[in-house]
Amino acid sequence: MSTETPNKGLTYADAGVSIETGDELIDKIKPMARSTRRPGADADLGGFGGAFDLRAAGYQDPVLISGTDGVGTKLRIAIDTSVLDTVGIDLVAMCVNDVLAQGAEPLFFLDYFATGHLDTESAATVISGIAEGCRQSGCALIGGETAEMPGMYEGNDFDLAGFVVGAAERGRLLPQMNLMKAGDRLIGLTSSGPHSNGYSLIRKVVEISGLNWSDSSPFSEGNLAEALLTPTRIYVKSILPLIKKESIKGLAHITGGGLTENTPRMLPKHLGFEYDFSSWARPDVFNWLQTAGNIAEAEMQRAFNCGIGMVLAVAEENAEATISELEALGETAIDIGFLTEK
Repeated sequence: MSTETPNKGLTYADAGVSIETGDELIDKIKPMARSTRRPGADADLGGFGGAFDLRAAGYQDPVLISGTDGVGTKLRIAIDTSVLDTVGIDLVAMCVNDVLAQGAEPLFFLDYFATGHLDTESAATVISGIAEGCRQSGCALIGGETAEMPGMYEGNDFDLAGFVVGAAERGRLLPQMNLMKAGDRLIGLTSSGPHSNGYSLIRKVVEISGLNWSDSSPFSEGNLAEALLTPTRIYVKSILPLIKKESIKGLAHITGGGLTENTPRMLPKHLGFEYDFSSWARPDVFNWLQTAGNIAEAEMQRAFNCGIGMVLAVAEENAEATISELEALGETAIDIGFLTEK
């Protein structure tokens, strides 16, 4: 008779996936999600889907606008330096600013977090940033997916994606191309830095500069990683009141492609634009990147936002009042150009 102990049956944990760790993370996330509740979203996490009541949110005849995005290779800096508390804000910002540009109020958000090995503390730190971004934009974090996938990601690597749904009353979507005309003013809202675009080029500049992430920033206080991980600005709470007053004709979220390639996305084909690039002070980070990387001005303007994160198209006669209203809401708003006939 054999005295060998029978082989123990395989478990999910033997394959590298811990159900218990996933459950632990959900428990950590629940109070974060609860802190983002708003009218229309009152349910707790844990179901198979998230519900949102449009009528409770005050909409009568809404059109839904959805968006999805990530944070690009900015995430590489966060992972390599273990500075994980702000990339969640970036994730929300990139999504909500996009639907805002269509004239929609961001209502609810879902995230996707994928990793090879789930570290609950790191994941919770990232998701705390997502919750903060949701609070800043007034949208509810109603669900998401955490995927532990051994063999797909190495070491501490992980990936993020975000999904937002917003709404606008029918007939109030942006851009209002039929109302635009030559002479309309372009008002720029300042950015906090590169936001979440151009980071493959940024990382290349850092590489050739010989600096390490822990070195002092050559253009600001703190170290280089912290300076370049400054989160993307969220413009929802300052712009949404103007959208509801119908005083904006168009919005351009200045992401990859910069001012030169994002502005045409809000314009009818017969109109062009002209910017006065001397009308605002370019943040020091862009001056350093241009000098350290020997980057041509045209390349700067199409790779980076160069200090302007959102552009509003408004009637010429409303420009001054719009700037005053935005400044009262905490924005630095600048008349940076105008629309032209092609």
